[in-house]
Amino acid sequence: MDTRWLDDKQKAAWVRLAAVLELLPGALDSQLRRDSQLTHFDYFVLAMLSEAPAHTLRMTALAEHTTATLARLSHVVQRLEARGLVERFPCPEDKRATNARLTEAGWEKVRAAAPGHVAAVRENVIDALTPEQIVQLAEIADAVLHRLDPERARAAIYERYDTPPTAQN
Repeated sequence: MDTRWLDDKQKAAWVRLAAVLELLPGALDSQLRRDSQLTHFDYFVLAMLSEAPAHTLRMTALAEHTTATLARLSHVVQRLEARGLVERFPCPEDKRATNARLTEAGWEKVRAAAPGHVAAVRENVIDALTPEQIVQLAEIADAVLHRLDPERARAAIYERYDTPPTAQN
């Protein structure tokens, strides 16, 4: 079996992507911990609940929205629940399922944390790129996501902010 080694350009691209994957989560985590006493994943959970109808999702749906395992999500939600930011309760439609709902304190926390988080995303990613590079970044991420999620099982999660094409007359 022959190994298809990366050429120098491919290695340069890969090493840079790997560095971004390692450094960016720490930069986002640091800002959120400093300013809001949240981890990046805590914030992501609160943000997904803040966008849900009635600020409520089944735990399984929240796990899908955050691309987390149910075990990891349960641990984080338990921590957020202890802080009064989230509450869990039996799903009215299916008593075997559990719902998570953002509390009023959770809503205030995510609203207070959002401006600093957006500023960190802008500072570390968006403002470093030209408008053309933003489009390229989305296209590159799409290409990789199609490999990682070939059945597009999670497409609704990462395509939810896409602008729908305008209707042709």
